[in-house]
Amino acid sequence: MIVLGVDSGSLCTGYGVVQSDGRLHRALDWGAIRNPPSATQAERLANICKNLREIMRRFSPSILALEGVFYCKNAQSALKLGQVRGVVMMAAVEEGLEVREFSPAEVKLGVTGYGRADKAQVQAMVKAILGLAKPPEPHDAADALALALCALNRQAWDRKVGVR
Repeated sequence: MIVLGVDSGSLCTGYGVVQSDGRLHRALDWGAIRNPPSATQAERLANICKNLREIMRRFSPSILALEGVFYCKNAQSALKLGQVRGVVMMAAVEEGLEVREFSPAEVKLGVTGYGRADKAQVQAMVKAILGLAKPPEPHDAADALALALCALNRQAWDRKVGVR
């Protein structure tokens, strides 16, 4: 099974592609889709959508994992992030992926064993779980890989208990 994790952001959207045979997880690709600050929001959304579709078509994941509940300091940030999440979900559904959402605490708990882990702890555990030579960077990519791992672990659990 292949899962695409996406850490949404209008300037920097992290992505991570993880393949699993049910026991071993392997990172296939990770990185960030970056947008220039001078780009309009519409241009940013189009760039994110185009790049994610390319990634989806290259790796053929069956699941998209993204953060469900999010917190923003102001309404403008919440609106922009909501637009990015909408574009990500739309691209995934149009490419035939199942969309799974996880809370930040659920992802941290699933990867580190502690729901309030910091970014460095998440990066270190993603590195260890995936057997990477160094922690994935930028942190948006590490978060995306953590989302993918969380989805894989949840999928395995759901199969074990007969859900979905």
